[in-house]
Amino acid sequence: MASIGLGLAALGRPGYINLGHDEDLPPGRAVEDLRQRTHQLLEQAWQAGVRYFDAARSYGLAEKFLGEWLTPERRSELTIGSKWGYTYVADWRNDVDTHEVKDHTLATFERQWPETLRALGGPPDYYLVHSLTADSPALGDKQLLDRLRQLADDGVRVGLSTSGPQQAETLRKAVDLGGPFTAVQATWNVLETSAGKALAEAHDAGWFVVVKEVVANGRLTARAGETPFNEFARQHGIAPDALAIGAAVQQPWADIVLSGAITAEQLESNLAYRTDGPLTEFVQQPEEYWTERSALPWI
Repeated sequence: MASIGLGLAALGRPGYINLGHDEDLPPGRAVEDLRQRTHQLLEQAWQAGVRYFDAARSYGLAEKFLGEWLTPERRSELTIGSKWGYTYVADWRNDVDTHEVKDHTLATFERQWPETLRALGGPPDYYLVHSLTADSPALGDKQLLDRLRQLADDGVRVGLSTSGPQQAETLRKAVDLGGPFTAVQATWNVLETSAGKALAEAHDAGWFVVVKEVVANGRLTARAGETPFNEFARQHGIAPDALAIGAAVQQPWADIVLSGAITAEQLESNLAYRTDGPLTEFVQQPEEYWTERSALPWI
C-alpha cells in the first residue's frame, strides 16, 4: 500500500487553482506568512510520520521553505522529490495572467538545477521534468537526455511528471526510451483514472510512482459542495478528501500519494483516509476532466 507524501504546490506561492485556496491562506499572503504556514505543515506531517515531500522550481519559494525546515537528521530520514522545466513568473502575486512559463530545454535544466541545489541545501532524491507531454521535444533531445543520464549516474533518480488527457501516451514514450527516466508523478483520482494502466506498467518495470492531484484540486473535497461523490462520502460517514485519498492509496502500482493540504485541518483529514472500493461510478472522460481543470481560476 502506498505511503502519503506532502506536496507544496499550493503552499509555496500566493496563488493556485485549488477550490477555496483564497480562503485557506492568510489574507496578506506575504512571504513570511507562507514560510510559517509551510513550516507548520511540514512539521505536522513529519510528526505524523510523513517522509516524502514534493516541490518544484515553479512552486514559488517551496524549495527554499523546505530547505530552511530541513535538518541533517530529518534529511537522513526522508525523501525529497522536485521538478524543473517551469519558471515561476508571478512575482508573488495571484492576480496576474501568467504564473509559470514552461521550457523543457537543456538551458533551463542547467539554470534550474543549481537553483534547486541552493534552495534545498543539496540534491533531491528525485528530479523530474515538470508536466512533460507526449509532444514535448524533451523526449527527443539527445543533449538533454544525455545530461539527465549523467544526473542519474550521479545518484539522483530522474523522472517526469505528466499532465493532460494523454498522460498514458507520454509515460509509455518515456518508458520506451529505456532511460534515463525511472520515476513518474502523474494525476490519478476517482474522476481521472486514464493513466492507471500505464502507471501499472511503469511500476512493473521498476519505476517509482507518485500520484498527485488525488482530490482533483478541491473537486473531491467538501469545497465542491453537493456533488454525487460528496453525497456518497457523506452516506459512508467519511470526509470526501479522505475517501479520495484512500482510493489512490489502494492502487497496487502507487508508491506515494501526495496530499496537497495547506491547512492543519486539511492535512489531518487527508491522513485519516479510508479505502472503500474502486469507486468507478465517478470516472469522467479524460477530455472532460482536463477541460474542467483548465477552467479553474488562480486564486
